[in-house]
Amino acid sequence: MTGFCHYGVVRCTAHDCELFITMGIAMQFDTLLYERRDSIAHVTLNRPDRLNALNSALIADLRTAAAAIDADPEIRAVVLAAAGRAFCSGADLMGEDLLSDKQRSLGKNIGHSLRAHFNPMVNAWNQLRVPVVVAVNGVAAGAGVSLALAGDIVLAARSATFLQLFAPKLGLMPDLGSTFHLPRLVGTARAKGLALLGDALTAADAASWGLIWACVDDAVLQTQAQDIAQRFAAGPTQAFQRIKAVFNTEPAGTLAEQLELEAVAQSELGDTQDFAEGVQAFRHKRVPNFTGK
Repeated sequence: MTGFCHYGVVRCTAHDCELFITMGIAMQFDTLLYERRDSIAHVTLNRPDRLNALNSALIADLRTAAAAIDADPEIRAVVLAAAGRAFCSGADLMGEDLLSDKQRSLGKNIGHSLRAHFNPMVNAWNQLRVPVVVAVNGVAAGAGVSLALAGDIVLAARSATFLQLFAPKLGLMPDLGSTFHLPRLVGTARAKGLALLGDALTAADAASWGLIWACVDDAVLQTQAQDIAQRFAAGPTQAFQRIKAVFNTEPAGTLAEQLELEAVAQSELGDTQDFAEGVQAFRHKRVPNFTGK
């Protein structure tokens, strides 16, 4: 898969993504929309006829987009949204491209697809250096839930629902990191209930349970996501990067270990231009002008 962006040409294979600098080319994809507006990258899943189900092309496009975002120093925030009436209905089981190797059993095909395609994609999005705001509309099901939770701030339209149908519908279990995120966000009891029963979780309940940041009216979903992204784009980018890294790391075993981890990060942030600007702004009682440096 090869994509094109204003910063360069990005080539993504099953194993790696490379950036080739060719300035001034607009990014084009088959399965998603990509646009950089000032310092915010807008990525929109664009398979509305399939409810944005994840097939091999969309997975490759998402990996390529993530590589392009990380390679572009001008980008300071990301909005991930979806076209049509659903955010993402999960893996595209109607297509055969993910389970088509006749030399493997269905189970081995699934394992191969997860290791070679799905997992590297969701991991790339989870580890992006800049904050990711996710705007969930309609249904987020299965792998669609996991993709949403790879973001940092998740907003959902009031009409949105979250579904984990792996077990009751397919005889499988949640994947793409849902078994990692769910118990940490909503607790083991509720995580097990979602995974075992497959009942729909409304956006309002998802917010009250702590699964997402907020439930908002449908009409303002995109506006709210854009507003938060703009706050990130105007903020201390290196501090945000450190916060993401610390929260995405396995929690320390003791308070003393966590205190040392914080001390290391704070020492490095204390030498940034943004911290110096923040101190000056505080002393002069003005709004800081962060540059991300």
